[in-house]
Parts: sequence; structure tokens; C-alpha cells
Amino acid sequence: MTTTTAKQQNFTIPIIVMFALFFMIAFVTNLAGSMGVVVTNQFGASKALSQLGTLANFIAYACMGIPAGIILRRKGYKFTALLAVIIGFVGVGIQFLSGYAESFFVYVLGAFVAGFSMCMLNIVVNPMLNTLGGGGNRGNQLIQWGGSCNSIGGTLAPVLVGWLVGGSIENATVAKAAPVMVIAMVIFAIAFIVILLTKIPEPHMETPAEKAARLSGKAKKDPHSPLSFRHFVLGAVAIFFYVGIEVSIPNTANIHFSSLPSVGPAIAGTFIGAYWFCMLIGRLIGGMIGGKVSSKKMLLFTSAAAIVFILLAMFIPESSTLTIGKFTVPWSLGLLTICGLCTSIMWGCIFNLSAEGLGKYTAAASGIFMTLVCGGGIIPFIQNAIADKVGSIQSYWLLIACLAYLIYYAVSGSKNVNKDIPV
Repeated sequence: MTTTTAKQQNFTIPIIVMFALFFMIAFVTNLAGSMGVVVTNQFGASKALSQLGTLANFIAYACMGIPAGIILRRKGYKFTALLAVIIGFVGVGIQFLSGYAESFFVYVLGAFVAGFSMCMLNIVVNPMLNTLGGGGNRGNQLIQWGGSCNSIGGTLAPVLVGWLVGGSIENATVAKAAPVMVIAMVIFAIAFIVILLTKIPEPHMETPAEKAARLSGKAKKDPHSPLSFRHFVLGAVAIFFYVGIEVSIPNTANIHFSSLPSVGPAIAGTFIGAYWFCMLIGRLIGGMIGGKVSSKKMLLFTSAAAIVFILLAMFIPESSTLTIGKFTVPWSLGLLTICGLCTSIMWGCIFNLSAEGLGKYTAAASGIFMTLVCGGGIIPFIQNAIADKVGSIQSYWLLIACLAYLIYYAVSGSKNVNKDIPV
């Protein structure tokens, strides 16, 4: 009993640090998404091009996913987290300068650099929390609690950008949104100091013997890898679609409703912030029930519910409005906002199902997993390219198809059929 309590106490600070990093991932990622409204005005970007910042942010995952997994394996969680924080500070700093340089290219470059940081932070926090929770339902529960912190960061970014820009899209410039970037850089600086002073467990770092064998060229080649597991491969595809869904729902809605005179950037930004707040509520609920309800059931239910909400948003006329406090907005915006309750717990469920039974392959799997997070940039870009042709609301058919795949993964694809592989 005493030993168990001591271990739980020792894990408290690392868990808090992981939660803080979860906050930064969403804050900086949603900064890129929220800036889509700004670049459509300042740089004259189309709906598709307005997503280049988000695309660059997530394409960085495709470039950095596997290398970051290698860094994690060789250098450990603490080194990887510190390096990620430094890169994040530089990336946001470049975005900050883009407003004064009046350069769309510099803005996209900053988003790309920041994406490297987000990828590396994701590779640190997810396997660490899953491991500290002991895997299974408890591992999923810790990821859901961490996701709640992620949602707080995601909620603040679009609201701050929306209100700094104001009530009209014609006033939207990068310079006006600069205070949000300054806040992000300050948080990165604080995070660096806290991580530097915190002792973090290193359960997946290579041993001295493994390092010596690797450097001497005598390391035994493993005939298997994470890709040997069918449920992991299908889970990586599920993450590609899921992150695209999570980002596309608010990004496309923000661009569309900000351009409507009856709504505008400030109100649209507030509701997009409410979408991420719904994710916070959903993750808090997920954290409470995650130890009792299986990841399969949670993923199946939320995917089906999201399809229902999106279909309602597509078929209810935009002229049909609801009043919330002093806001009068289309029902379609309200329904898309509620989707945050559904997307909230999907990440933890998919990661938990995909990583189950991987054992020693977990660190490498996390790198591959993060590579597929690039869907968060690719799918919003594709959706808004479709929106340029057929309209923003009709473009949501793409997300319904993605959600249908998540239902398949929950029902069948997540089953581990490779239990004969030694882990």
C-alpha cells in the first residue's frame, strides 16, 4: 500500500506537466486555424488558401512524426519536450513577425515551424499519460483529463483572435491578433523552465545496452514493428480522419459565418471558442466515465452523434436562428458548435485502442501516429477547396464520410488480431 501511494505521488508532477503541454498543443494549433479569417482579409486568400496556415502546421507532423519518435526513443521524454518548446517559441515568433512584414509566406512558414513543435509535444504527452495510467481504461481516462486542458487552450485561441479583430472582417489583420502570439511565446518560456526543473519518468527510452548495440552496429533487427499490428494501422488511419474532422468543423464554420454580415468575426469566433469549450465539457465527462465505459463504445456513440448533428446543420435553413443571451445566430452554427461534445473524446479513444497490446513498440507507434495527424491540415484544405466550388455547408459531406470510417474502426477495425507477436 505504501509503495503504491508513493508511486502515485511521484507521478503527480509529471502528469501536471503533461496536462500543461496538452494546453499548449491546442492553443497554438487553434491559433493557426483562427488566423484563417485574418488572412482572407489581409492577404486576399480564398477559403482553401485561408487554410494554408493550418495545412502547414499539420504537414509538419508528416515530416516530423517518425523522426520525433526516434528522438523520444533515444533522448527521452524530457529532452524531446524541451526541444519542442524551443521550436514552438520560434514558430509563433515567426508568425508574430509576419504581420509586420506583411508577408503571407512568412506567416505560413511560422505555422510550419510551430507544427514541428506540436508534433513533438503530442508524441510526448500521449504515450506518457497512457503509460502513467497503466494503459487500458485508466490510460484512456488520463488522456481524457489531459484532453480537457487541451480544450481550454483550444477555447481561448479563437475567442481572443475573434475579439481582437472585432465585429467586421474588413478590420482583420495579423498585427491586431499579435497579442495572442505574445501570450503563446510567454507560456512557452514558462513551460521550458518548469519542464527543465521537473523529474519526468523515462519508461520508453533506450537502455545503455541498446544504445551501445545500436552505435556498434550490432543491434538485433526486430522482424516486427507497430505496422505489424492491423489494429494499429487502421487506428493510424482513424487518427488521420479524426484530426481532420476535429479541425475542419470549426475552421470551415469560422470562415463561413465570419463572412456573414449578420454574424461577423467576433460572434463567429466566440461560437468557435464554444466548440472547443464543448470539447472541454466532453473530455471532463470522458475523464469521469473513462474508467468504466470502454473506448469502443465511447467512439461508436460519439461518431454516430456527430453525423446526426452535422446532417441537421446541413439541412436546417440558415435563415432559421436561435437566440443565446444577446447573440442571434443561425441554428446551423449552433449545431456545429455542439459537435465539440462528440469530437472531444475521440482522440483518447482511438489512441488507447490503437496502442493497446503494443508494449515495446509504443514509442515507435507514437511517431507513426503523429505522422498521420497531418490529416488535421489536409482535410480542412480539401473541405474548403470543395467549399469554394459548392459552398461551405455542402462541403460537410466530406466529414460525414470520415465519421463513417470511425464507426467502422470502433465496431471492427480496433480488434487486435496480432496477439501472437511478442511485445
